[in-house]
Amino acid sequence: MFYCVLYLAALILVSGTAATNQTFTSSGEMNITSCPITYYGQKYDKIYVAFSADRFAVCFNGLYKPGIKNDCIVMSGGTADRGDLAVLTKEIPTGSGVHKLLPNLKNAGKCVNIIPLKDSQQSEVRVVYKTNTTVRDPNICSTVTCDVSGVATAVSDCGPMEHCQGNGSCILNTMCTVTGSTVIDFIGRVHSVPDRCGYTLMRPLSIPGLQVLGVFQERRRKDVSFLDRVILQLDSAGVQISLEQGGRVQLNDKELTLNNTDQVFHDVELSRDEMGFTAKISASNHTLSVYFDGNTAQIHMRGTHKLNCGIQYSDADDSTINCNATTEWCNILKQTPFTACNKHINPEPFVTACTRTLCKYPAVDGLKCQFLEAYARVCSYLGNVTVESWRSKIGCCKAAYCQDRFCSAHEFCGERSKGGKPRCHCRAIFASKYRSTSTFGEPTVCSQKSASINLANCLLEDKGIDYSVLHLNDPACKGEMDNLTHMVTFDSNSHNCGAVLTANKSQIIYKNTIMTRNSSLFGLINRHDPVHIDFSCYYSQPDIKSLAIKLKDSSVNRQITSGEWNYNLTMKLYTDFDRKVAIQSSTEIDLDQKVWVELKTGGLDDSIVRVVTDSCWATNQPSPSGSLRYDLIIKGCPNPADETVKVEGNGLGTSNYFSFNMFQFSGTTGDVYLHCRLVLCVRQGDTCVPRCSQAVRRSRSVMSKYEDEEPAFISMAWTY
Repeated sequence: MFYCVLYLAALILVSGTAATNQTFTSSGEMNITSCPITYYGQKYDKIYVAFSADRFAVCFNGLYKPGIKNDCIVMSGGTADRGDLAVLTKEIPTGSGVHKLLPNLKNAGKCVNIIPLKDSQQSEVRVVYKTNTTVRDPNICSTVTCDVSGVATAVSDCGPMEHCQGNGSCILNTMCTVTGSTVIDFIGRVHSVPDRCGYTLMRPLSIPGLQVLGVFQERRRKDVSFLDRVILQLDSAGVQISLEQGGRVQLNDKELTLNNTDQVFHDVELSRDEMGFTAKISASNHTLSVYFDGNTAQIHMRGTHKLNCGIQYSDADDSTINCNATTEWCNILKQTPFTACNKHINPEPFVTACTRTLCKYPAVDGLKCQFLEAYARVCSYLGNVTVESWRSKIGCCKAAYCQDRFCSAHEFCGERSKGGKPRCHCRAIFASKYRSTSTFGEPTVCSQKSASINLANCLLEDKGIDYSVLHLNDPACKGEMDNLTHMVTFDSNSHNCGAVLTANKSQIIYKNTIMTRNSSLFGLINRHDPVHIDFSCYYSQPDIKSLAIKLKDSSVNRQITSGEWNYNLTMKLYTDFDRKVAIQSSTEIDLDQKVWVELKTGGLDDSIVRVVTDSCWATNQPSPSGSLRYDLIIKGCPNPADETVKVEGNGLGTSNYFSFNMFQFSGTTGDVYLHCRLVLCVRQGDTCVPRCSQAVRRSRSVMSKYEDEEPAFISMAWTY
């Protein structure tokens, strides 16, 4: 048995410098008198070609006829054997392949070589060489030696990552992908970066003095590193161009401002789009391109030379991660809609990178889709295949993630836990020394009768604290944030700032407090815990005074009579969207925590009547007309001033629900009372559904056929 490639479309016979060509679109006869072939001791000057979907044959005794034995070379699945033409039943497929030599076609001075052609209607050609000769074949960019026995060997001029263009020249067209803590090299091998380290990702010989470096840092876990920035180092010019998170580019220590127009710095062309940056540099007929979007880098060529690395850490396993579910997700790369890409780019390295990371690191900050994005981009770049609508089909939203969001060296950009625009999070190693002692920054710095304290803004934001609303005892003394380090400094060196000074026999003690701005400035409600951090010249542990909210009752039930309708109405609160986890009177709820309120009726026929929640509001007194009032639902629609309020199923059945983030009344202590007004609506199409505009969320009348003269009221209270 010998191996070869199928997909034959044309046969070309070469004798010296002359060649005879004959193209086949179906089975046929070929005259080879000028170049006869000796096959197993028999000389032939005529051959017969036949092909099907999965097989190809060269026959010597005519085409197949029933009952007549034939002698053919039958090729199928990349192998060739001596056989009979009767096995051919289908047409042969087209496609690319790899050059293979057929050593058994010999004598009469010939070796046969099958060559795949690109960008041609023909998929392959067959070339015949004289025995005992060595020639350079530009079609395959190889030097071919055909020995006296008719056995040919070919030595390629192309490197392991180059491809022959069919004109004697080799071209480099390969890509290395670095995403998360994984490097998928130019030949598809997967490597993991275990540490916080700098690596030389590429040092091209064709562009002397250039290095591409990748710097890896931790994020939410100390033992998982992520690509943090990519550096192009031009040794000859003493220049470093750093592509960083948040759409930031630095030339040495100077920040560059880029727009949609290409700009050139030291022969490096920099461009920016909505997703990331591309740096290009050309020399010696080579063009190097480096793409970086803040998470993934895709570059050419190779190189893995270690620089200075940090200590390796090991965090406790994350019990919330389901590795089986993660593996199933990552295997999407081998399924629709990526199957069209699988034919060109092997998905296994990307699946491996995906599972290795997501089985250890939480699927946040768009990480689930990051590996899919990298694979789709490689497909487009190397395979010229666009995976259509893959984001919408599997639920990956396209976003210019963290663009224009600058984070300091001890931070990284990631999504907020409660939604909204991305923010700067503390890196795990930086945060660990503060979280272990429940502090927000460095110890107090004392200077005679004053003190200053530095707090990390990312630690404050972890607790939902906005530094801009904090001040010392004197409200005029506010914190100032450094634009590079994002450390917030409270300094009373130039003013007393309301400090309290006391003295004993041996020392003077300076005391002050970091607190939340006067509550009257917030408006009617707030959704954040008050802050009260005492500090002195001797470090005092910050204390956030958390107000836990508790329901007075786990649920409220009322029997309602309205005209001919007699029904039961229940109000109940839940902590989850599916309304499976009910809030009990013993459950503690945090400020700004989202809760779901279900208003459910019993005894109504939903084929006749619908329930509409007309309004819901909160007061600081049991009476619905208390002195302080805050509206959640107005005329069946969410309060346009409160983006946390969502109303679901209103007017669609005999029950509905809404959600909002928990709050307290500013400047007060005690109870908050939630009141809701519900009306009945006779069903006729969707006329009972409030019409809420996206702009102003107004509604028209929901009582088209039946005016409920006795609306239902129900109330519930919580305390803090």
